[in-house]
Parts: sequence; C-alpha cells; structure tokens
Amino acid sequence: MDFLRANQLDIMMYMSGVCGVLAILSLMPKFMSRRRRSILALMEICSMLLLNFDRLAYVYRGDTSDFGGLMVRLTNGMTYFLTLLIPLLVTYFIGDLFLNEGGMKSLPKRFRICEALFAIGVFLIVVSQITGLYYTFDDQNRYQRSPYNFISYIVPFLVIIIQESLLIQYSDRLKKGLVVALALSIALPTVASIIQFLFYGISLTSITMVAVVIVFFVYTLYSLGDEVGKARTREIQFYKEAQEREAALFEETTEALANAIDAKDKYTSGHSKRVAVLSRKIAEKAGLSEEECEQIYFSGLLHDIGKIGVRDDVINKPGKLTEEEFENIKQHPVLGYQILSSIRQSPYLSDGAHYHHEHYDGTGYPEGLKGEQIPVTARIIALADAYDAMTSSRSYRDALDKEKVRNEILNGMGTQFDITFAAILLKMIDDGTVDEE
Repeated sequence: MDFLRANQLDIMMYMSGVCGVLAILSLMPKFMSRRRRSILALMEICSMLLLNFDRLAYVYRGDTSDFGGLMVRLTNGMTYFLTLLIPLLVTYFIGDLFLNEGGMKSLPKRFRICEALFAIGVFLIVVSQITGLYYTFDDQNRYQRSPYNFISYIVPFLVIIIQESLLIQYSDRLKKGLVVALALSIALPTVASIIQFLFYGISLTSITMVAVVIVFFVYTLYSLGDEVGKARTREIQFYKEAQEREAALFEETTEALANAIDAKDKYTSGHSKRVAVLSRKIAEKAGLSEEECEQIYFSGLLHDIGKIGVRDDVINKPGKLTEEEFENIKQHPVLGYQILSSIRQSPYLSDGAHYHHEHYDGTGYPEGLKGEQIPVTARIIALADAYDAMTSSRSYRDALDKEKVRNEILNGMGTQFDITFAAILLKMIDDGTVDEE
C-alpha cells in the first residue's frame, strides 16, 4: 500500500493517457456496432476524466487559495459522479452483449433499475456537496470523510450486484469464458472499494475501475478479431458453395445442350457425352492439369453444337450425302464457333466446336490448320470423336470392331490425328481402359 500511495499520481497519469488513446481507437473498428463503439469510447473518456479529477484532488489538497478550494470541491464531486457513471456504462456494455451476442430481443427490467440507481446516486452527490453528507474540508482545505461516507458506496455496490445477477442468470447466452471474465472484472472494484475504505489516502477504487474498463476494451478487440475471422470463414464458405452451385449449373446446362444436340440424330444418342468423357481421359493420360482436363471435357460436350443449324434431313439421311448436303454439314464447326464464342467467361468452349474436324496434316476443315496450329483441345476431341464414331452404329454401317478401330487410328497418326494423343489412345485400347467409366 505504501508503494501505491507514493506512486498513485504517476500511475493515474499513465493510465489516463492509455484511456485517451483507447477512446480514439474505440471509434475506429467499422465491424463493431455503432452502439458498442460509442459505449466503449464513453467508458474510456470517463475513465480518463476520473483519473484526472482524482489526481487533481490530491494535487490541490491543502491549497488554501480560493482557486484551490474550488478545485478540490470540483474534483472530488466529479470523482464521485464518474464513479457512478462508469458502472452504468458497464451495464450498457453488458446489455449490448446480451442483445448482439446473446440474442436477446429486449433487456430485463433490472437494466432500468441500474439507471434509477444512477439517478439516486447523482442526487445524493448534489446533496453531499451542499450538506457534507459524504465528506467535508477542514481549514487547510483537506478532504475529510463524514460518518455517512459509506452511503456513497451503496449505489455502485447495488449496480454491481445487479450486473453479477444478470451474468449468472443469462450465462448460457454468452461464452463461458466471457461470463467468468466479466464477473471477475466487475467484482474487482468492490474489493478495491473495501480496501480503500480501510486504508485512507489511496485511490484504489478509481484505478481498479479504470483497469476493468481497459480490460473490456481488450476483450472487445479480441472478440472483434474472432468475429472477423468467423465472418471471413463464412464468406469463404459462401463463395465456395456459390462456385460449387455455379459449376453444377454449368455442367447441367452443357449436358442438357449436348443431349439436345444428340437428339437431332437418332443414331448418335449419348455421342457428345462419350466424346467428352474420352477426351478428358486422354487429357489426363497426357499429363494436362485438372483445370485443362475439365475444360476439354466441357468443350467435348458441346463440340457438335453447330449441328443445331444443320437441317434434320441431312443429319438423319440414311444414304450417302450429296456434295451440297456435305457442304451444309461442313458448316457446323463454324456455326458452333459462332454460338460458343459469345460465352466470354469460357472462351475455351469454342475451340472444340470450331476445330475438331481439322486434320493434323492440314487437310481438314473449316480452316485447314496444320499440326500445333490446331488447339490442343481440338486435337484431343477430334481423336475421341473419331473413335466414338467408329465404335457406334450408323444408318449406313454397323459399329467397327476394336481391331479395325485400332488400325484406323494407327494409320491416321500424323495425318488425321496428333501423334502423341493417338499413341495414348492406342495404349488405352490395348490396356482395355478406353471404355472404363
């Protein structure tokens, strides 16, 4: 106690500076509700004022000048007033916790009782200033407790009792650690007041009360960081789910379009899906990235979308096509490109549709591209498209056997097909993995 008595003015000065800084910082966090920011800022400002008034009361103690007498009376009165106001602000802080974190719709009536007690306490301070109910001053302008000084402790003590009762009753609405921390923090000023009452000449109550306010600020920052972290996690989860929904919708839409395309040709049901699946397998065997494999899959689903613009009688003609009909069907890569190139979010989709009839030696259509001029996507889809066409029945022929298909691919390496990708498909045929799901 001797150390505190000797150094309390310096301690008050340092803590006052801390409260001033925290008052400014309390107004900054935008993630915190305006009400809580305001309560915290007021708590810090009142704590700063409490420490300064309490400190000045000691500074002017014994100053017998008129100004010294005025300052001693003013500072003591404000110290008593702020000792009432800070517990009320703590009550508001707890109420904000119950409303925002505890999910309460309205606050219990005991919060109103705390406000009424505050009003009574202020009235008694005014009475004390006039009658000397709490304290008096001797001829040397020195503070003297009156026999009824204990009354000044009753109102803050009752407010603390109400606060503790609220925390105990509604402890299930807040985190257990928070309830324990708040309960202990609120109880500390009571212990400090008892010690101060027994040891005259120290301001342990004010210092402890301000320390509690600082703890509340630190908790709020910690809680804010926790909430920001949770909000960030929720935001990431939201975007992840949104991406998953978007991806699912995209896949369902492309598959629906592929089914619509295949429905035009009664002999090619499921052709687009089979080409897409085989294209992805070849891409995976070639060591392409997961993203590239997925892009090739979706491009494969829509590689024949241009057939929407081809006449049904041409697509379903059982016999050999005339030169005019063949020229008409050769337009489907161009039509497919025109349709898919408008999808700017997925520019890769148009590659498969546009170039899957290009040949590796440059003899294909519609642009006669050669070798690596042909996009990788189109080179892979061209191979899968040819394989599925040969292994499927048509109006003019039955499906070819695997050996015949293998020979056709082997003979087409370097002319119709990319050598590297054709070699991968041949190995898949030999391994028996080409038709595995």
